[in-house]
Amino acid sequence: MFTGIIEGFGVLRRIQPKGEGKILTIETELDLSQSKVGDSIAVNGACLTAVTLERRSFSVDMAPETVYRTTFKKLQSGSRVNLERALRLSDRLDGHLVSGHIDGTGTIKSKQKNSNAVIVSIEVSPQLASEMITKGSVAVDGISLTINRCSDTDFEVSIIPHTASITTIGFKDVGDEVNIETDMLGKYVKKFLQLGALGGHNKQSDYSAKNGNALSPKKDISMALLAQNGFL
Repeated sequence: MFTGIIEGFGVLRRIQPKGEGKILTIETELDLSQSKVGDSIAVNGACLTAVTLERRSFSVDMAPETVYRTTFKKLQSGSRVNLERALRLSDRLDGHLVSGHIDGTGTIKSKQKNSNAVIVSIEVSPQLASEMITKGSVAVDGISLTINRCSDTDFEVSIIPHTASITTIGFKDVGDEVNIETDMLGKYVKKFLQLGALGGHNKQSDYSAKNGNALSPKKDISMALLAQNGFL
């Protein structure tokens, strides 16, 4: 589990194909002396397990599923990446709960200066967009950000100078892809509302046939529906 508060940069020094997966070797300025083999480290938001570890570098195995869902299929040696070590239960939760399980990718549409901030617009699939709300949380390349605005196909976030200086979002260009993880709590609510809390689609269908009042998978989410099903 992570918070989306990036600890530092890493640089991809070596990318080795392993079937449809990859082995990545990452160099970093982070002090890894307290880390050990088997620890989880978020690399551009993807939770990966350290399989070799030195004071200033580590290697990770990346499964084919992770390669498929993330931007790592396009990254090259020399690319900079965001790094965050796993959350300790004693730590403050300064960002939001981030699992490190990437849902998909987005593409930067625009970057507009607004006073001391930069407004970044990111295009995403309707599936990802459906799991976002205005003023909700999203992890972009592992960075915990607040959604300023969202639609069925994109969303906007505001990047302050500090975030731009310590993460890769500061030097990303229009057209670049980024890893996206939507808010896990929102995904659970969406799942419960679509399938009901009865343990599966078949049970829900049976219950609906008998009672006529079970949740429909296609029913729109509303405040009344949330209240009816105990979320408010």
